[in-house]
Amino acid sequence: MEFNNIEESNGVITEEKENGNEVDEIEQSKVRLMRAFVGREDPSVKEVDDLMIRRFLRARELDIEKASTLFLKYLSWRRSFIPNGFISPSEIPNELAQNKLFMQGVDRQNRPIVVVFGARHKPYKGSLEDFKRFVAYTLERICARMPAGQEKFVSIADLEGWGYSNSDIRGYLAALSILQDCYPERLGKLFIVHVPYVFMTAWKVVYPFIDSKTKKKIIFVENKKLKSTLLGDIEESQLPDVYGGKLSLVPIQDD
Repeated sequence: MEFNNIEESNGVITEEKENGNEVDEIEQSKVRLMRAFVGREDPSVKEVDDLMIRRFLRARELDIEKASTLFLKYLSWRRSFIPNGFISPSEIPNELAQNKLFMQGVDRQNRPIVVVFGARHKPYKGSLEDFKRFVAYTLERICARMPAGQEKFVSIADLEGWGYSNSDIRGYLAALSILQDCYPERLGKLFIVHVPYVFMTAWKVVYPFIDSKTKKKIIFVENKKLKSTLLGDIEESQLPDVYGGKLSLVPIQDD
């Protein structure tokens, strides 16, 4: 169930009525139970808002035990991987220099639009650890720049010009793990465009590691239907100009 109108006050989910519907009390109850359960293992949960806990619950079909296990793993990962609470651009200069990820505009549901150019990824120019930090850096930036009341983003993965020199199975699996395990329920939809046939070799390796919820959000777009498909979700005024829209691409590291 998606919430029609959610208001966050001091990190707490509050109930509102809209069109005669009430916020699901079962989810709210489970959020409270999970917070108490996790708090016994890791007191730092008190710094986390209800919306984050709800995302982890939804990622595990509201199973408190499974969601708590995932969340405790996330809290531990964050302390070790992002000890300062953020990743500085100075930590990942080679990744940012490739100019491969952009964020601008919103779709018709007010979800930020992220564009990734797969052919600009050069795995031989950096380490796996650097790439993992880049992934965490970008997801942190995306989440920090969400419009008020929004939790998800949409992405366009553009594979034009992608070849074997860009293939990075270890990197793709690491990025997938970080997205699914540390930022669950953040991806709203993923359009994969300009897909070369050779990419399907890598895709067959990665696909089994994608969870069922994420698989439902992925759309391969035919070249001849590219603009019309994107316009179904994105107003022309918000669509990147490289796809026939009005907005210029903005590198993720730019404010």
